[in-house]
Amino acid sequence: MMYVRFPLSLRNVEDLLFERGIDICHETVRMWWNRFGPMFAGDIRRQRVSRMRGFRHWRWHLDEMYVKLNGEMVYLWRAVDHEGEILESFITKTRDKKAALTFMKKALKRHGSPEAITTDGLRSYGAAMNELGNREKQEVGRWANNRAENAHLSFRRRERAMLRFRRMKTLQKFASVHANVHNHFSLERHLVDRQTFKERRSAALAEWQSLAS
Repeated sequence: MMYVRFPLSLRNVEDLLFERGIDICHETVRMWWNRFGPMFAGDIRRQRVSRMRGFRHWRWHLDEMYVKLNGEMVYLWRAVDHEGEILESFITKTRDKKAALTFMKKALKRHGSPEAITTDGLRSYGAAMNELGNREKQEVGRWANNRAENAHLSFRRRERAMLRFRRMKTLQKFASVHANVHNHFSLERHLVDRQTFKERRSAALAEWQSLAS
């Protein structure tokens, strides 16, 4: 949880655990997140999808960001809902119609169809939505997609802490795990009072501990 949730390196986590009396190698932390991270993230995603799949009055924001992979540019596509939760993360080497179509099919199959889809001006979105038959749901406007742009910030902080990525498989795996853990602990503290935030934080930690057990 510490490694995926916070902008920490493997050695940072090793040192923090050592202060708590747990003496392990940083490679053990790597093994833990590789083995258990996808399991926990999958459980979180399944619970959220089952609760939200029947809800249709929501808005999606789609955006793509570049990520450097061994000096090569790849693209991280993301679908974010109107509350800022990351629904889907998908890595491709291009950002053409084929990549946009694959990404959108994956998101729609898992989460159902939203009421509206906000995108930037990239033509690949329009071409993909024409083929899917939901072009009338697309909305494009200046600053309209800030929700998706802001959702990239937490991943950028992790990217800097990890000194970038080396393989597409690792990048895809970490992006998916990080998105679900971020959703789980995203408690909207700026919208609620301190007492409500503390209750939500305790509930999130309790749910995490039940997953880990």
